[in-house]
Amino acid sequence: MIVLASASPRRQDLLRNAGIPFAVQPADINETPLPGESPRDCAERLAKEKAVAAAGSRSQDYVLGADTIVVIDDTILGKPRDAEDASRMLRLLAGRTHAVITGVCVVGPVASRQLPVASKTTSETTLVTFCEMSADEIRDYVATGEPMGKAGAYAIQGIASRWISRIEGDYSNVVGLPVALVYRMLREQGAL
Repeated sequence: MIVLASASPRRQDLLRNAGIPFAVQPADINETPLPGESPRDCAERLAKEKAVAAAGSRSQDYVLGADTIVVIDDTILGKPRDAEDASRMLRLLAGRTHAVITGVCVVGPVASRQLPVASKTTSETTLVTFCEMSADEIRDYVATGEPMGKAGAYAIQGIASRWISRIEGDYSNVVGLPVALVYRMLREQGAL
């Protein structure tokens, strides 16, 4: 069985829409970047930590961990703390191109009760270009609540789509899970 170590409804929808069967077991980890850690290394480390945390009680299953971060000017934008933080992030992104990196880790079944080791960890990067946004547009968008709980304070598949003028790479990665990469990884590990 495949276990998704995430409570994200977007990740669940992406897997379901791709016809990949799964169960859900969210992993609760500290998502703070380490000092000096590169954005890619951070996303991959967090994905691995989520997968390993959930795999502790799912030793017979394949566990999928993922973590999506938004990066601009080498600064990681996580989930906004509040409306003011969401507005700050959107001002940074407006009129510019940024990277969305999703780290992905698949932990395979283990024969013993020892903690499993990651079978495979990698990441996908997509470049996203935002149009300019006025202060009123930012305020009104934040007031919808959509930016909350999302890396970079936006949802490409929602209202924010009106300000996305270009993407280079995997669209599903920006939503929260690079489906084609995940499918290949699961096939390579024998989970599908």
